Amino acid sequence: MSDSGHSQPGLYGPDRRRRWNRDKELGPPGGPQSLSGPGRERDYGPWDRERREPAEEPVGSVMQKTPIILAKPPAERSKLAPAPAPVPPATAPPPMEKPIVLMKSREEGKGPVGASEGAAQLPTAAAKGEKEGQRPTQPVYQIQNRGMGSAASSSTMDPVAGQAKLLAPEKMKHSIKLVDDQMNWCDSAIEYLLDQTDVLVVGVLGLQGTGKSMLMSLLSANQPEEDQRAYVFRTQSQEIKERGGNQTSGIDFFITQERIIFLDTQPILSPSILDHLINNDRKLPPEYNLPHTYVEMQSLQIAAFLFTVCHVVIVVQDWFTDLSLYRFLQTAEMVKPSTPSPSHESTGSSGADEGTEYYPHVVFLQNKAKRENFCPRNLKQMHVVIDKIMMHSHLKYKGTLSMLECNIFPGLPYDYLDTEVNLFLLPFADSDADDTFPRAAPGGGPLFSLLPGYKGHPSFQSLVAKLRSQIMSMARPQLSHTILTEKNWFHYAARIWDGVKKSSALSEYSRLLA
Repeated sequence: MSDSGHSQPGLYGPDRRRRWNRDKELGPPGGPQSLSGPGRERDYGPWDRERREPAEEPVGSVMQKTPIILAKPPAERSKLAPAPAPVPPATAPPPMEKPIVLMKSREEGKGPVGASEGAAQLPTAAAKGEKEGQRPTQPVYQIQNRGMGSAASSSTMDPVAGQAKLLAPEKMKHSIKLVDDQMNWCDSAIEYLLDQTDVLVVGVLGLQGTGKSMLMSLLSANQPEEDQRAYVFRTQSQEIKERGGNQTSGIDFFITQERIIFLDTQPILSPSILDHLINNDRKLPPEYNLPHTYVEMQSLQIAAFLFTVCHVVIVVQDWFTDLSLYRFLQTAEMVKPSTPSPSHESTGSSGADEGTEYYPHVVFLQNKAKRENFCPRNLKQMHVVIDKIMMHSHLKYKGTLSMLECNIFPGLPYDYLDTEVNLFLLPFADSDADDTFPRAAPGGGPLFSLLPGYKGHPSFQSLVAKLRSQIMSMARPQLSHTILTEKNWFHYAARIWDGVKKSSALSEYSRLLA
């Protein structure tokens, strides 16, 4: 049956399957093998071996190509030739430098990329293909790096500028001019002011030689035991005292680290300023004809200015009492600029239009007080006199300062004074060195040699500290209808000073004096 091509034993049976498996394991035979019957030689022909060879390549070569094919997009995979297939594993180290590559990704993307790139540019193209998958997170990284880059470029300036913004202004070592001796406004104080609203403004008024500058220095930055030449407000030297001159001219400005502004002024109704005008033939402004009129108008301008821009005004006198001083205060109150009060607070006096205008707290300071002034009976009489003189005034002269609450008179009850005004007494600054009892008298015991002398009042340092605590704890009402910062207060004060100099009320009063 072999000649007819019909089946032979093992052609389609187990014998052929065994032979096919053996040939697969041992490789194709060296030559063609013919089965019985025509048309069977195609099962093991040479062309069949060529058809089977690509499918029967070693498994290892296929596994090497798999990561590369999966890692590249189809568009680039079609461009690459199979010959440099082992080259891409050399691009494995670049992931270690991924932050640097990401920072330069946009710069590299700007350049034109040609279609015929060489084999040397293949790693760059592969890196770009890998970064395309990270594009959703790339903008966040770029934004952060852009900020860091700008900071790094100005790293030498930014820390200093940042610290300068956080630091407070330079601490003042001495006072500066707010109004000069020609009654002109000065702008140098704006450099020491901040944009914050917690500020207290304290001004002072007084006759010549009453100790205004020394008092303002002790309240602001100095201690009584320091040398007076180091005070922030210059005090009178011995030469100036001998010739009867004045030290302060215009208005001096000083601000503490606690944001308290102190304004020291020239003496009101000063005879030394009048003498200087007369003897030096200084030209008066055209609206003033007489020197004494000009001196009084200068004093009224300063007082009206303080009554408008200060929270507290201290009136210093060195003896009790000068009625012309109270007349001057009432005149300054009359000609002060009209400023609507933002809050209807009690002014300590009776009046139908109470609270319609702003009025500061006024403190009467009795400087260089004698021992008998601290007597409770004399102290009560002083309060009664000041209350009767100022009863028609709208200034807040009572209810904001008390000597009884300072424990200066521990034996007196709080209701000892029926009408307690803002009065404070200070003894002589050198009274602590005085002793009424002799030291170690002959035959005396050692007790009196150790005890201090009796003065009738606490020490000067103790009283200054109590006065400072009372002044700094006073209420800080709004000076205008809006809350003012330190810099806004400066501009507000400049406008008030300009308005005071051009005030029609002061001009009319000056005309009546002439």
